[in-house]
Amino acid sequence: MENCIFCKIIAGEIPSNKVYEDEDMLVFRDINPQAKVHCLCVPKSHFATLSEMNEKQAELVKKCLAKIPEIAAELGLSNGYRLIINQGKDAGQTVFHLHIHILGGQDLGEKLI
Repeated sequence: MENCIFCKIIAGEIPSNKVYEDEDMLVFRDINPQAKVHCLCVPKSHFATLSEMNEKQAELVKKCLAKIPEIAAELGLSNGYRLIINQGKDAGQTVFHLHIHILGGQDLGEKLI
């Protein structure tokens, strides 16, 4: 999508601090971290929410979720981490390209961020 900041990051039009990239996904550090480690895992296919994804995009999300434990280990998150997928404005989604927040590096407690 032409106005999507994540699509622009994926295309290399906007720089990012990349942690991992393959043909299907990009993981980069959040520019406004909410924890010591805060990365975003973004499928390279543009869709805003889980309810909008097709079967192929569902496979991308599955691949992302399968790869995140390896990425978390490389980030030093051996004591655990939190995954968040905001779905819509009321949930706090500000970029309408599905993405998975990976938070950790500290005790996040039981409350949601």
